[in-house]
Amino acid sequence: MTNLHAISGDSADDGVSTGVRMRDTAGQDRPVTVDRRRRIIVPVVAVLLAVLAVAIATPAAKRWFGSERSVAAERLRTAVVERGPFIRDVSVQGEIVAAVSPTVFAPAEGTVTLAARPGDQVTEGQRVASVDSPELNNRLAQERATLAGLEEELGREEIRARKAQAAARQAADLARVEIVAAERELRRAQRSWEYQVISQQDLEKARDDLEAARVRYRHASEDAELVTDTAGFEVRTRALARDRQQLLVNELERQVAALDIGSPVTGVIGDLAVEQKASVQRNQPLFTVVDLTALEVDLAVPEAYADDLIPGMPVTIRYGSETYPGVLASVSPEIRDNQVVARARFAQGTPAGLRQRQRVSATVVLENRPDALSVRRGPFLDNSAGRSVWVIEDGLARKREVTLGSVSIERVEITSGVSEGDVVVISGTRAFDDVDVVMITD
Repeated sequence: MTNLHAISGDSADDGVSTGVRMRDTAGQDRPVTVDRRRRIIVPVVAVLLAVLAVAIATPAAKRWFGSERSVAAERLRTAVVERGPFIRDVSVQGEIVAAVSPTVFAPAEGTVTLAARPGDQVTEGQRVASVDSPELNNRLAQERATLAGLEEELGREEIRARKAQAAARQAADLARVEIVAAERELRRAQRSWEYQVISQQDLEKARDDLEAARVRYRHASEDAELVTDTAGFEVRTRALARDRQQLLVNELERQVAALDIGSPVTGVIGDLAVEQKASVQRNQPLFTVVDLTALEVDLAVPEAYADDLIPGMPVTIRYGSETYPGVLASVSPEIRDNQVVARARFAQGTPAGLRQRQRVSATVVLENRPDALSVRRGPFLDNSAGRSVWVIEDGLARKREVTLGSVSIERVEITSGVSEGDVVVISGTRAFDDVDVVMITD
């Protein structure tokens, strides 16, 4: 202040008039009071905030420095290891087939006349077609004529046999009469010899006549037996020829009767293999009859599961929104196109509304374990060939060696390496590359 006034005085003395007097800063000065409590609180608060920040950052820092890489959680899919029933199954495609669907064949060469159309309901034995076969009808007529001729021959042979037997019996009877006469002559000769009426020569002759009569009778009896046997043989031979011809006629009659074709089962006429009035050959397929009361399912199972398939395994058959219980009935012994064909039948009868050749899906239960550790199936199976998984603990995904068991459609059994409740990364592990620890960020 003093210096300003001095300067002003000096200026006046020099005769220099400013006209305006300069103001000082005295009015702007204020007294300042120092708050010692504030000086203490501010540093303390700063220290507390720093400690809190360090405490918060320490776990994250530990995770950061303990991991080799970080991956966003949204890029991963995880699943919890659970203990409970484990069902190993395989999902396959199949089609409905008729368990009974016989094919009707043409019984002979000729012209076919169809009496039913595809989709018609037929009963067992109902006439569904016929074949006009002039050749077969002609053969039947010829063989019937031959049969009639053989029957006539048999009749004549029986007459000849009776005549021969009668002649043989007559000769035997006459020989027996000669024996009686010779015996009578011998007795007369003996009495005459006693009275010396005849010579001894006449007596010996009477004895020789009796013996000759006995020989003739013996031979006549044997001839009669031979004639009977021979006649019987000839009659039987003719009868066998007649019977053989009768069998041939019976077979032709059966074939002619089969020209009227009846349905082998009760069902529905399937697709036709020939046209109406078409010329067909013997054993040519005509059509099939489908028994819709006995439907089954043909399943195409991948070759890898062929050794696991056993008849009797439970099967769940799905068609549309409906599911039906079934059982594996049979397994084909051969593999085609890397697949084995298995057939399943419905366990509770054939459902209504199903038709042959409809496509269905099915699940074959290969194993059913009541207590096993398993996790939901995911791409992690392919990433490490099933030898390791990534388990999340405290925000870190750690690689862990495991032993896998069976694999089903939805779950994977883990026999060692994890515990119940562990969280496993099942998808997105390709981003982990070959590191062992990865930090999971939000």
